[in-house]
Amino acid sequence: MDKFQQSQKNQLFKTPAHDPYCLPKIEGSAVCPQCGAAYQAGNWTWKVPENTVVHDAQTVTCPACQRTNDNHPAGTLTLSGSFLSAHRNEIINLIENTEKKEKAEHALERIISLTDSEGALVVTTTGIHLANRLGHALKAAFKGHADYQYSDDEFGVSIDWTRDE
Repeated sequence: MDKFQQSQKNQLFKTPAHDPYCLPKIEGSAVCPQCGAAYQAGNWTWKVPENTVVHDAQTVTCPACQRTNDNHPAGTLTLSGSFLSAHRNEIINLIENTEKKEKAEHALERIISLTDSEGALVVTTTGIHLANRLGHALKAAFKGHADYQYSDDEFGVSIDWTRDE
């Protein structure tokens, strides 16, 4: 079997990746009882569409609340370096403001936690897009070096941001 045939065979039997927190298609509309996000036409949003009767909507826990409850982040951002300790409050403000902007537009992109771990600050998120945006915002505002590592299933990202001096 030549290289081309082998590559075609590998593609043929490869199963598609499945996000365990992707809900099955919901008929009609739904509201998350924990955060109040509304599901309509395949999207989670903070605005309940005008044609939705809230008391007729299903009660479904959104994927972001499920990830938060399970403490199973899609994104992990680890910040380290001497710059972090000197500018900690500014960095946390940038992180919180970036999350506020992202969360306003995308109901499933949220911070799960900000924790200290051996001189580093670890930020966990419910989605890879928020983690990615935080990494880019840190690099744009404070320079430093960011290293992005996506998991094999493409439903997780680990970002290490560091700056010394």
